[in-house]
This record gives sequence, structure tokens and C-alpha cells, in this order.
Amino acid sequence: MWKCPECGREFKNTNQDHFCGEPPKTIDAYIAAQPEEVQPLLNQVRDTLRAVLPFAEERISWSMPTYWHKQNIIHFAGFKKHMGIYPGDKAVVHFAEKLTEYKTSKGAIQLPYSKPLPLELIAEIAKWCYETGNHH
Repeated sequence: MWKCPECGREFKNTNQDHFCGEPPKTIDAYIAAQPEEVQPLLNQVRDTLRAVLPFAEERISWSMPTYWHKQNIIHFAGFKKHMGIYPGDKAVVHFAEKLTEYKTSKGAIQLPYSKPLPLELIAEIAKWCYETGNHH
């Protein structure tokens, strides 16, 4: 186990990426706590998800902005060099052909800040997650 020297939380992985301190209570607070250059990108994803999931509740879950309707639909989060989108493992498999230029892992998609955000694809994934019931 690795213990973060800043917040004291323990993790399986050494130098585990995490949010130190109290998790934000709202998506506004989450975005405001991110680096200034990343905030517009997070807001673009938020606006995209709001448009495609207008009925979904915005909340913080797993310390990340989350869209929820009876259960979690999709999460997103900002990191040093990329944004993470978390639609679940079935969505990553379903959209694999459209995700070839991005790093993916079980249930996660990494979108580097050095490339334009694929907002249409994010919208398509979020809509698919909701419509098929394949929520994260």
C-alpha cells in the first residue's frame, strides 16, 4: 500500500493519481479546482453531456463529475495531460473502432489535451450508455 504524503489516503498503486483533500461537492467546484487552461475543455464536455442527457442529474460520484439517471451513466475527470471519460467497459468495446487514436482501458478513455476533443463522439457514447442501459 502507498500512502499519499499530502492527504494521507492509502492506495494499492504507488503515486496513485487522486484528488487530495475534500472532494468537491458540485461540478462547478470540481471544474473551478482544475488548472485554468483545462477548465474550458471540461466545460465543453459538460455542455455536451448536458445537451445529450438533459434529464440526467449532475452530481459528483467517485470524486468526478457524473451524469446520473437512476444510476451513473457517464463520468469525466481532468488529469495533468488528458481528460478521462468513463462510460464503462461495454461502451469502450462497442466504440472500439472509433477510439483507435485514444488510449483506452477497461471502462476508460483518455483524451489528450494536445488533440481537439471529440465532442460528437462523447455525445454518441453518452447517449448509447443511457439508451442501452450500459451505465458505468
